[in-house]
Amino acid sequence: MTGTMAALLPLLSAPGFCGAPDRPQGPRPTRAPTLHGPTLWYNAPATEQRVIQEAMPIGNGRMGALVGGDPARDFLYLTDSSMWLGGPNRELDKDGQFPYDAATFGSFNLLARLYLDVPGHELSHVTEYRRELDLANGYARISYRKDGIRYLREIFASHPDDVVVMHLSQSGGGTWSGAVDLQGTHGESTLPSPSTSGMHFSGTLPNGLAYAAGIKVTVSTGKVSIDDGMLHFAGCEALTILYCGGTNYIPDSARDYLDRAADPLARVMQKLDAAAARNAADLLQTHIADHAALFASMGVNLGTSTPAQRASDTWTRLQARARPGAPADPELEATYLQFGRYLTIAGSRDGLPTNLQGLWLGDNTPAWMSDYHTDINIQMNYWLPDRAGLPSCFEALATYCLSQHESWTAITRQHFNDTRNGFRNSSGKIAGWTVAISTNIFGGNGWWWHPAGNAWLCNSLWQHYQYTLRHDYLARIYPLLKGACEFWEARLLSVPNPDATGKHDQEVLIDDSDWSPEQGPKDAKGITYAQELVWDLFANYRQAAAILGVDAHYSDVIGGMQGKLYLPKISPESGQLEEWMSPKDLGEPGHRHLSPLVGFFPGDRITLEHSPPALIKGVTRLLEARGMTSYGWACAWRALCWARLKDAERAYQLVLDNLSPWEIRGNGTAMNLFDIYQTGPHAGIFQIDANYGTPTAMLDMLLYSRPGVIELLPALPAAWSTSGDVTGIGARNGFVVDMRWQDGIVTHATLHSVGGTKTRLKLGTRIREISLRAGESITIVPDEA
Repeated sequence: MTGTMAALLPLLSAPGFCGAPDRPQGPRPTRAPTLHGPTLWYNAPATEQRVIQEAMPIGNGRMGALVGGDPARDFLYLTDSSMWLGGPNRELDKDGQFPYDAATFGSFNLLARLYLDVPGHELSHVTEYRRELDLANGYARISYRKDGIRYLREIFASHPDDVVVMHLSQSGGGTWSGAVDLQGTHGESTLPSPSTSGMHFSGTLPNGLAYAAGIKVTVSTGKVSIDDGMLHFAGCEALTILYCGGTNYIPDSARDYLDRAADPLARVMQKLDAAAARNAADLLQTHIADHAALFASMGVNLGTSTPAQRASDTWTRLQARARPGAPADPELEATYLQFGRYLTIAGSRDGLPTNLQGLWLGDNTPAWMSDYHTDINIQMNYWLPDRAGLPSCFEALATYCLSQHESWTAITRQHFNDTRNGFRNSSGKIAGWTVAISTNIFGGNGWWWHPAGNAWLCNSLWQHYQYTLRHDYLARIYPLLKGACEFWEARLLSVPNPDATGKHDQEVLIDDSDWSPEQGPKDAKGITYAQELVWDLFANYRQAAAILGVDAHYSDVIGGMQGKLYLPKISPESGQLEEWMSPKDLGEPGHRHLSPLVGFFPGDRITLEHSPPALIKGVTRLLEARGMTSYGWACAWRALCWARLKDAERAYQLVLDNLSPWEIRGNGTAMNLFDIYQTGPHAGIFQIDANYGTPTAMLDMLLYSRPGVIELLPALPAAWSTSGDVTGIGARNGFVVDMRWQDGIVTHATLHSVGGTKTRLKLGTRIREISLRAGESITIVPDEA
């Protein structure tokens, strides 16, 4: 354990924005390696009133922006992932649960808004307008003609240079004249920077979080001045607007998550000056090289769309695809999948993980505080990276959990067994850690306690190891797994086994009083959700301990407990897998959550191969009862379950439902491909999990990997079956797969080892044993096998 903790310490002291060293640049490319890939495009700008449904997202993992694209009055809504209200929220309400509001628990907030005014460029005065988001190269473009001159804006969030760049150019002899207005969102005053070509603001929130943002403009011709709180430019053949913002947040519980000695404004100015020393072409080339290297790790071809479909803008294509009887548009569907990968790169690099809205906000009152929901949402946000050739983008979740671990542990031990908490441990014992349904970035919890949340987070962290097989990573997360096991060792109750058949199985272990998210009684014992998650946790912990060669005795203890866990049955009344230890359905038959099915997906305890047919039938009946209509994230989860049942057409229908324009159903896809959610008081809001979960379902329809097996085309729908290919799809056991198919049959497959050495490859009814050395590849042509 000494070695494990030593590996953990660098992560716990990882610097935030202010303390981070300048990113190593290396040799800069002389020409950007531009990819020809999917692009979203529109023939009209976004409206600010619908910024969240229409504006184009960019991001570098820490900073995000929504780009409007209006020729005369453009806007950027700017965020930093650590711009949070609230704090550790360690005082309980009178019911033993956590306060859940923006003041105490906190909320994700905008850092700034930036407006670009260009008088005379009103939409009515321009022609050939086009607004596009280049997913492969990671930047937005707005182009149009005015008086015979072509004007172009290129906007991107650079990870290497840690700035947002808006470059304005033209061809045909024109110039740019206008103003830039940088606005804070908490009543700040924007001031001139020491140079005459920049402006900035700074402030401190009530929780002590210091923040700053600034802009700097560079020009080769023309002039720049500051007046009336805005930066004015005139007669510029081209200009570059640079933006940077950040906070003094630090992922270190020992310092209360704040670097109080840091100066965010000084750091902002340093980054702006460094970027201003480079020309716009160099900044763009460096950004594209960085982004494209990640994006190119996977290619997806689901078939060919028609010329008419290709000629239509993105919003028109979405609307056309949703019409009854519409022909398939496989390139649109592939673009939607790639958009999920784009958001992963833009939203999850080396900063905080993506929350309910990722890095993109339309105002400072986001639904559910745009927090981290631990009963499905944050987990769904991270199903995609490993499958989608982006394993490095998963690391933000691991780093977050490690940085919160000490605080979560302290709060659990201090408050979980509070006599007012209906979920407390009846044993009176407490150990390890758990979380509430909502968590923030300051080690705090919100809303109801969520005992099994620790298991689900750990199971997600473990599955990342299964894809990468990185021993150092496993050593870093091991304390989280062990602490979660310690919590459940103290919590589980021993009760008479309702299915006892002999003297050796008289007692089983069950979860104490709990709530099956987010429905039914709040005092039920032995809920299927917790039993399945804890079974997986115990199995994963035992493997981790064996791989690391630690805690053999404790691993045996956990193994004994795993063997005594009560496992859910089929209800004799409904024929469904029981959600509670009762044959009765104690909640809503069509509820949005699939909590009883966590052992089927994302878990591996229940499988078509090894589970009794009666159990699979119970899973199927429960899934049928939940229905085919719900919110985007819930449809994505359903699609994944139908894919595991190998019902390709039902899985595909759920993908199409999520692609439907949101204005038709109230839930669905907006113009900018964001998933929109509508329920009760929350209408037209953005929730990002479906943008990650739906592409995950699409990839699982193409490849299903589980321990020891990689299955190709397990649930290929007819719409994609004619021909297609995928490169770089991640598979558990430490492999990456390329494959092609024709008429629904795999014609070519290559397995690349990224650490894996053995697996079984399944193609239809045929199984082939694969044995490779780490780093090797093997190509299989089924007809020649």
